[in-house]
Amino acid sequence: MNDLLFLSRALELAERGRGHVSPNPMVGCVIVHNQRIIGEGWHRQYGGPHAEVNAVRSVTDESLLPESTVYVTLEPCSHYGKTPPCADLLIAKKVKKVVVCNDDPNPLVAGKGLAKLRAAGIAVETGLLAEQGRELNRRFFTFIEQQRPYVMLKWAETADGFLAPPDFRPIPISGALSRQLVHKWRTEEDAILVGTNTARHDNPHLNVRLWSGRNPVRIVIDKQLSLPTSLHLFDNSQPTLVYSIVPSEAETVGQTKYIPLDPATDFLPQLIADLYQKKIQSVIVEGGAVLLESFLSQGLWDEARIFKSPKVLGDGLTAPRIRGRLVDTDRVGDDWLMTYKPV
Repeated sequence: MNDLLFLSRALELAERGRGHVSPNPMVGCVIVHNQRIIGEGWHRQYGGPHAEVNAVRSVTDESLLPESTVYVTLEPCSHYGKTPPCADLLIAKKVKKVVVCNDDPNPLVAGKGLAKLRAAGIAVETGLLAEQGRELNRRFFTFIEQQRPYVMLKWAETADGFLAPPDFRPIPISGALSRQLVHKWRTEEDAILVGTNTARHDNPHLNVRLWSGRNPVRIVIDKQLSLPTSLHLFDNSQPTLVYSIVPSEAETVGQTKYIPLDPATDFLPQLIADLYQKKIQSVIVEGGAVLLESFLSQGLWDEARIFKSPKVLGDGLTAPRIRGRLVDTDRVGDDWLMTYKPV
């Protein structure tokens, strides 16, 4: 029971890295001696010290480590990357036992860290709270195992099922709290994607204004390169990728990069494959009905977050029909937020 308690604390700590560590996973670590926590840490920033390093550094009396148990949400790394191997650190500190939620799916690690610990005589236990660990790092697991980014669909619809009025006027469908929550989400994902119609009619910034945190990479689908460069998306205020089926006059303009795809091959799978190559681990699709339906029909989605507003339009652009299982429902101001996963 105490193992679950300490691992739950490690999962809480790992969550603090959200929006700061991608493409690395979020990892938390708790060090326990005689049922008392003597050290804690989490991976705070990509390229910075890992959770185990920060936890060991927080221990005031390192002489206790040989009689301590380390609880960590993901298998300690065993390779040299931007930081030294965490498995080597735990071996050097002669910890007694390591308890882990999940094996690392990364081929560079993939059991090697646990094997190294066992070879050094350290007791290892895995699989506790494994489901919670995978859910925490679902973006990372999708990226490694399926070799593509985690795709989140997001839209707001009226009580009678419309995304926008018939004339495509950009009007707020969801409430102020919902819009603020969306900006928080933007700080947590690597990229945000819209289609041509949304870019043209809404002229969105796709940045973070109602929350504090990093801006995502902006992705625009503009197959014929017909969008005017006066749009906010082309203001060069943040990295922007424009995907088309025709070549552009310039490959790069400021922070805007133009990427032509093969017109003879399915567009979205090509785009998703290119995002994987660019190490974009997660993307929010905020496009209009056509783009959202394309992702849904091709099964290119992992999660859908839908705001249901009490507003009524009576007519307009019909919202997509979600074909998935409802996994969560929350009240956000006057709106309902419904979260779906594929069946």
